Amino acid sequence: MPKILPDKSLSKLDSYKLLKAYQKQIAEVSIKKHFKKEHDRLKYTWLDWENIIVDISKNRIDKKGFNLLIRLAKEAGLDKAIEAQFKGEKINTTENRAVLHTALRNLDNSPIFLDDKDIIPELRAMQQKMYVFCEKVINGHWRGYSGKKITQVINIGIGGSDLGPKLVVEALANYKNHLDIRFISNIEGDHHKEILKGINPETTLFVIVSKSFNTQETITNANSIRDWFLKQVPHSSIEKNFVAVSSNIEKTVSFGISSDNIFPMKDWVGGRFSLWSSVGLIICLAIGPKQFKELLKGAGKMDSHFRNTPFEKNIPVVLGLISVWYNNFWGSESEAIIPYTQYLRNLPTYLQQAFMESNGKIVGRNGRSVNYQTGSIIWGASGTNAQHAFFQLIHQGTKLIPTDFICFRKSLNGNEDHQNKLLSNFIAQTEALMNGKNETEVLDELSSLGMNPLEQKKIAPFKIFEGNKPTNTILIDKLTPESLGSLIAMYEHKIYVQGIIWNIFSYDQWGVELGKQLASKVLDDIEDKSKNSHDPSTNKLIEIIKKRPFN
Repeated sequence: MPKILPDKSLSKLDSYKLLKAYQKQIAEVSIKKHFKKEHDRLKYTWLDWENIIVDISKNRIDKKGFNLLIRLAKEAGLDKAIEAQFKGEKINTTENRAVLHTALRNLDNSPIFLDDKDIIPELRAMQQKMYVFCEKVINGHWRGYSGKKITQVINIGIGGSDLGPKLVVEALANYKNHLDIRFISNIEGDHHKEILKGINPETTLFVIVSKSFNTQETITNANSIRDWFLKQVPHSSIEKNFVAVSSNIEKTVSFGISSDNIFPMKDWVGGRFSLWSSVGLIICLAIGPKQFKELLKGAGKMDSHFRNTPFEKNIPVVLGLISVWYNNFWGSESEAIIPYTQYLRNLPTYLQQAFMESNGKIVGRNGRSVNYQTGSIIWGASGTNAQHAFFQLIHQGTKLIPTDFICFRKSLNGNEDHQNKLLSNFIAQTEALMNGKNETEVLDELSSLGMNPLEQKKIAPFKIFEGNKPTNTILIDKLTPESLGSLIAMYEHKIYVQGIIWNIFSYDQWGVELGKQLASKVLDDIEDKSKNSHDPSTNKLIEIIKKRPFN
């Protein structure tokens, strides 16, 4: 394989060894002590860019440790790796592909060359086709087979063809037009049965999203929906009510979709980073081309920041390094993402795929197993719901869980009372996680409630909070398509920073394939098409399933 990205094992870097030693030196130093020792702490831990503030001051690190992390990034060759991605070099080496989702939100028409060809003209043509189509549907000029206007749109996809678009459509609900948008992803028949309830085939547009037009879940759902559709209308009606996002023109046309209604995908756009591409057709339908362009603009601005800003003030770089700090030097295995807005309730789910599919790797870029942890388990929920669900574990549990707190300073609907209470919880939680509550404070509190000293001593241990729990605070002015684009792009680039530091390939996902291959064999066994050899447990499960009637 060609060597495009640097190949430097994390454990062999000088800065890695220095950080290992330094972590032991400051392991017992609390975040509060770091504040006391560093009067200028906010100067290097406070990142202020556009309408986003990122505060990393409530972390178990000081200026010396921070500088060592910056040194780690430089020693790992992150600067060259960033340029290699933006220039279209084939950094997805195992698949011999470039990684150019950033080109989709390029802020100008400056050329980007891939195999000596400028991809921007073709990219702009694809975007224009999408915008024209969406305007027609939204304005009622594109009509279903019976001549009625489209009122509902169903996106049929899975993984990156579902999670990203669904996140954005939900997040930007305040900017939505009149179209009723729904998503079908799971292969479970009951799932698509529920989604189709109340659907009128005359006024519904189906968007099938599959690069290969061969993804089992997507094509199974698409075929079932087509069968349901054709029970009510002639076959020629498909081209008026079905469109596709795919690279496989032949299979798409064979399905019944007109070649004019196919929006192509490029192999330099990975599935989990594809919402910016034609995969975002459903987003563009939901919020319109103008707002979709604002989404791209916000991501493009973050791209420029990531590419051009010194590491010390580079938001994705700093967040990526902080994550590596806890994963590889503190033994933390998971990170929580807590957006304090119900609009972003699915952000943790979206980031689960983005991070865990990208960096869940054991093989380094040299083809050998790494001898350190890679990847983080990503989880979370919206605040304040999360506070009443699992914050007990973060506050008083035995696990170290670095947590990102995300909130918007302004409410979209102007309810100041609610927003102030939301913001107070958002800020107070990070303060509480850092400060905790010691025994003296607990006893004073119990005494003020009139509890006798003996009872105070009994109950006090259960009310003590250790504190010293690390958090990042991300405060954004307002939830807009542009700010959302910047936020998502910020996390995308954080993934790449981590992957470069860990010396792994972030943009392939071979681990997804094995289960798919085995599922095909198991399906043949269930349907009596063949008999494959399995382990005793698997054979027994297949046997039980085959004995039970379908209905």
